Amino acid sequence: MIIAIDGPAASGKGTIARRLSRHYGLPHLDTGLLYRATARALLDEGARLDDPARAEAAARGLALVDFDEERLRGADMGEAASVVAALPVVRAALLDQQRRFAARPQGAVLDGRDIGTVICPDADVKLFVTASPETRAQRRALELRGRGEDVDFALVLADIRKRDERDSARSSAPLIAAADAMRLDTSDLDVEEAVAAAIALVERRRAGAA
Repeated sequence: MIIAIDGPAASGKGTIARRLSRHYGLPHLDTGLLYRATARALLDEGARLDDPARAEAAARGLALVDFDEERLRGADMGEAASVVAALPVVRAALLDQQRRFAARPQGAVLDGRDIGTVICPDADVKLFVTASPETRAQRRALELRGRGEDVDFALVLADIRKRDERDSARSSAPLIAAADAMRLDTSDLDVEEAVAAAIALVERRRAGAA
């Protein structure tokens, strides 16, 4: 079974994906880490994030394991990843890696922004997880404060809106819900409620396919 989960930043899709992975015993890939790792490699090299040739080379040099997640988190890396992800050559370079991960015999759970539309258009289950910009900004602010970062809520909200615009407007694999995706709005749900709702949607789709 392949479960494709898409949605904007801080919607809860990553948490839901990890919990579904454990619930169904499936491997999980946070595809956003691939773009963060690509951006991190460029920054470490002192290269421009919008340099297509350097960015493509960095993306092709990635492995899907052993990411140093501590260096890939934070608001600055989220913004950097959004810039890199807008480059068509980077998305093309990472396409096969993501599809190979999804093609594992037992299936997989993948979360990102183009899983149900581009990476796994034939996924057994597709979820589009969202929440209001204000709710997502509040979650991101709490996350950043937990990491010891100084937080200005207005700036976090502005960053969320800017990333939404960039992700939705890019020419290559824009952030949109697949036509057959089931939507899950987590604005008024805590973690356990969101996970329970996601499992219910997965089971509904599985029952319909049986």
